[in-house]
Amino acid sequence: MSVLGGPYAGINRAVVRRRAEKMLEHAGLGDVELSVLVVDDAAMRKLNRSYRRQDRPTDVLAFAMAEGEQAPATRPELLGDVVLSADTARRQARSRGVPLLDELTMLLAHGLLHLLGHDHQSKAAAREMTARALELVRAAAVPAAASTTTRS
Repeated sequence: MSVLGGPYAGINRAVVRRRAEKMLEHAGLGDVELSVLVVDDAAMRKLNRSYRRQDRPTDVLAFAMAEGEQAPATRPELLGDVVLSADTARRQARSRGVPLLDELTMLLAHGLLHLLGHDHQSKAAAREMTARALELVRAAAVPAAASTTTRS
């Protein structure tokens, strides 16, 4: 697991890393390699233009190491890369009235689901992807002590 980019105000790479690890663990993928890159809008715009032919920044991009029929039937050792735009995440968090970390966590879950083959091309697929993303967000936000402590 690696988290690169920044520093960006309000974004703690160690926290993003822990949340990504919790998502992977929740998905049963604790032994895969995932790279998370946090960039500004200028870098995201270049990536979006190069890979999606859209000349604008976006909030998240996902680059799977294996896709389609080349994807192994079992869990791949190298899952892929999730790229998050700090600038866009900050604007979206502000407009939704949520903390930046919450927005980044949702975007990370969204990107991870794309790496796992999910999409949102239909309304039904979008609903399912949103539900799965929310499940990953909940798993990622559980404090370490709470996930290992049991009460009697």
